[in-house]
Formats: sequence, structure tokens, C-alpha cells
Amino acid sequence: MNKTLPFSKAELERIIEKYPTPFHIYDERAIRENARDLLAAFSWAPGFKEFFAVKATPNPHILKVLKEEGFGADCSSLAELVIAEKVGITGENIMFSSNDTPAQEFRKAKDLGAVINLDDISHIDFLEKHAGLPELISFRYNPGPLRGGNAIIGLPQEAKYGFTREQILKGYGIVRDRGVRRFGLHTMVVSNDLEPNNYIATAEMLFDLVVEVYQATGIKIEFVNFGGGIGIPYRPEDKKVDINLVSEGIKAAYEDKIIKQGLHPLRIFTELGRMITGPYGYLVSTVLHKKEIYKDYIGLDACMANLMRPALYGAYHHITVPGKEDRPLDHVYDVTGSLCENNDKFAIDRSLPELVPGDIVVIHDAGAHGHAMGFNYNGKLRSAELLLRPNGDVKLIRRAETLDDYFSTLDFGTL
Repeated sequence: MNKTLPFSKAELERIIEKYPTPFHIYDERAIRENARDLLAAFSWAPGFKEFFAVKATPNPHILKVLKEEGFGADCSSLAELVIAEKVGITGENIMFSSNDTPAQEFRKAKDLGAVINLDDISHIDFLEKHAGLPELISFRYNPGPLRGGNAIIGLPQEAKYGFTREQILKGYGIVRDRGVRRFGLHTMVVSNDLEPNNYIATAEMLFDLVVEVYQATGIKIEFVNFGGGIGIPYRPEDKKVDINLVSEGIKAAYEDKIIKQGLHPLRIFTELGRMITGPYGYLVSTVLHKKEIYKDYIGLDACMANLMRPALYGAYHHITVPGKEDRPLDHVYDVTGSLCENNDKFAIDRSLPELVPGDIVVIHDAGAHGHAMGFNYNGKLRSAELLLRPNGDVKLIRRAETLDDYFSTLDFGTL
């Protein structure tokens, strides 16, 4: 698909005058339109709810936009629960799915009235001891060996997440006997997947398990949560997932497996993150240096502390040079940052127009798992986050870190 920008070079230069690079900038209009498309696609589904995966873009301004569009929040830590709370997302509009969970986090989730999605059968006792069992409990299912898997989430049988099938059946009986009266079922077995049938297969798998649980225990599952995992077209040649096609496949499976078994209505949830904001965020940087040795290198004022996916997964992120979009891609560069790590590269052997210091570089598809995965190695400071409003205004939604921020947890006075 064609990679375009929501701003011209002149507009970007005006933004940079006020907010120096590097920074992440998110396109609010596109995020809202994408959210509405998802809700429209699943308008047939009983009680459909999207719980945005906060880990993807943990900024309250982004979460507020999505709350206004009717989304809830998928949280996996104390900080994410607090972000949701501060935005006004509480109660069963929060799905709390964590693993290796501290007691404090279970208590906070229960205090907020969140849907607690347990990751392990041993967590039943742990939750009961430290927070008490709520009326509604969900379990995360790990189906074990499946075909496929990928570099991000791996094979289910090798993943640390979830209950086995036998534990699922046993676990529902345990919590029912201890007073739980409402039950949910969750899984997430794909990540950044561009094959629509894989997400449909996830739904079919959970629908089958809903039927099996009912036949084995008499328990009627209230909702199924298919998790996230729908990918985005990072490469120009990639095809965007047709969410309407996914919805149609899930609807057919629902009619065949749930309605025919008399288990309608079964609420349908998702917790997409990357698909919601990923394509609508950009890392904007400036070329600092050009180095010509055994290869040609372009050094940016951003580094993998701003976007670590290429270094972590070998992930591809498209690069546009505003003002040079129509020039031939006749130079091959490694595009790097300044960390003391040789894998601090946004691109390797990438064909681009000729670049010189001072050029602006925009790295696409950084709206999820970009700023969120930042770190401070080498004393690098996290960059700002900006929101491009529908009227063209730009709002600062996270200021850049300063040296005072970096040193704030150190006490030089005790040296």
C-alpha cells in the first residue's frame, strides 16, 4: 500500500520550529476513523467491545480519544490501570490481563471493578488470598501446539501465557464452587498477523471451547475475548487486513457454533492495539551525519531508544524524506542512531534518495510499540509525543525528557 504522510514538508518544518526533533506524532483524525471502522464492522456482534491495548501507546491523550469513540482499556500493569483510571475508564470497561502478577496489581484491578483475566490456574488461590475473588472471572487460554507462530509471540506451547485446556475446565469448576457467578474466556495466539483467516480461526477455537465448557460443566461463558494480534502493513507491498472480511468470518462461525448450540448471546471482545494506532504514528527525526566507509551510513538524532522494533525483531519501518519523495531511490544506506550498539539501526541497506545533514526523515508506522518501548541506555532521553488534531493544530501530549528527569532518582549529595 502507498505510504503517505498527513502533513506536508512545510507543515512539518513549522512543527519542528516549536518542537525539536526527534518526536513521535499521532494523527488523531485517522485514529478516530479507524476506530469507527472497527466498531462498524462488528456492529452485528452482541455487546461488542474493543479494549485498546494500552501497552501499545500508553498516553492518556490517546486513550481519551479512544474512550470518546467507545473503547475500553486492556491493561497489564499497575501504571496502565492508573492511566485508564485517570482518563475515566473504570469498571468492566477495563480488561486486566497480566502475567506473573504482583498482589498490588490484582488489588488495584479489583478496586477499579476491572474484568480480571487470570493467566494461570495457581492465580485463583493467589487472587483470592490477596484481593478476594470478584463476581466475574476470565481465564486466558493457551491451546498448545498450533501451526505457525512468529518472532513476536512465538509458538503457543513455548509461551509463558495461559491455561491449558484441562486447566480451563478444572479452573471454572473451582471458581464457581468459590462463589464466582460470571465467566469469560480469552486468548491471544497471534501477533502482527496479516492473514485474516488466522484471527477467524482464533474465534472458531474459542467458540468450540465455549461449547465444550458448557457441555462439561454447565457453565455458560458470558464473553470471549479474541485478544489482539491483527497486523498492519509495515512494508509498502503488504496488504492491509480487511476487518470487514474478518468480521464476516467470525459472524459465520458464531452462527454455526454458538447460535446453533443455544449459547447466544455471547459477547465478543477484542483488545487490538497495533491495528488501531500503529499506522497513524510517525517518528520524525533529522539527519545529523553522513558517514562513508565500507558502507554508507546516515546518522539521525533519533536512536533505538525512540524505536527499538528494528533492532529487537529485525522489523521493517518505511522511511520517507519529505521534499524528496519524487527523487530516485538511488542511494543505499544503513540508517542509524547514536547508541553504542551496532544494532542501533532503523534500516539496513535501504534504498533512499540522496541524504544530507539537515534533511528531515519520517519513520512510518510508529504509532504502537514505538515510544512505549523506549529506554534510557547510554543516558538517552525519551522524546516528546505530539497529537495532530483534526483541525491541523498540534498538541504536546508528552514533553521530552530532560537531564533533570534522568538524574531525578539519583542522589549525588551522598557521594
